[in-house]
Amino acid sequence: MSSDPFKNLAPDQAVRVLPRHLAGPGPTDLRTAWPFPFDADWSLLLSEEGPAFAVSPCLRLWTSLVPEPDQPRNGRWTITACRTPFGPATWRITFDATTPVELLHDVHTELLDVYDLGLFEDETEPHEAYKLLLAHGWSHRIKKDGTQTFSSPEGLGAVRHRYASTGSRGLAWTAWGGYPNTPDWRAQFSFGTPPSLVAAFTASLISTEPVRRTVQDIPVYARSHLYVAAATTTAKPTPPSTPAAMPPPDPVPHRNR
Repeated sequence: MSSDPFKNLAPDQAVRVLPRHLAGPGPTDLRTAWPFPFDADWSLLLSEEGPAFAVSPCLRLWTSLVPEPDQPRNGRWTITACRTPFGPATWRITFDATTPVELLHDVHTELLDVYDLGLFEDETEPHEAYKLLLAHGWSHRIKKDGTQTFSSPEGLGAVRHRYASTGSRGLAWTAWGGYPNTPDWRAQFSFGTPPSLVAAFTASLISTEPVRRTVQDIPVYARSHLYVAAATTTAKPTPPSTPAAMPPPDPVPHRNR
């Protein structure tokens, strides 16, 4: 696209747009990002300072949101898996708080399945994560340093895979949306992260299901690259971006598994 498809729309106009990686973060809401059974055996912990935690019944899987409203990317979402309760991290995923909330939701939904099957047992091959990108027109570049990068058609999104490493430390996957030098958001997956979680992320990234935003929520530079799938006559109020939504009423305390 060469023109701004939103120039004749009011700032509070609700629209449904694609691609997701350029749509902006959307409202910060724990219940959207974390589809965990808090009314059963998962724990939700909130603090007055802003950080929020979701903890699995076995205490080996921790997810968190630490808001930093004064920072450029507003804080960080983190998923940490440990082999023993409260032990050192075996693998970790981080997302900037500016990551589109739909990507967070889809990864955490897959995380529930991974948790049920085993946090450290995954037969998914890495190519399952990047073949989705190739099928949707993302370009592919391999470097001699052991990395391969998949770039979106307009060049404002990428997924980098470190397929060769001499050790198990560091990042296996990195993704971002926006200009490469100053991205709007970044996601990072350490070595040891189940590839099925990366595949859930890339599937969400190239999903053809539009996401809902108001015009004022969409980055200005990205507007000429977005496809407007639908625009409603009257915009519904967008939930405010708060550090954490309130938990469901009267959650049942977790039990050890």
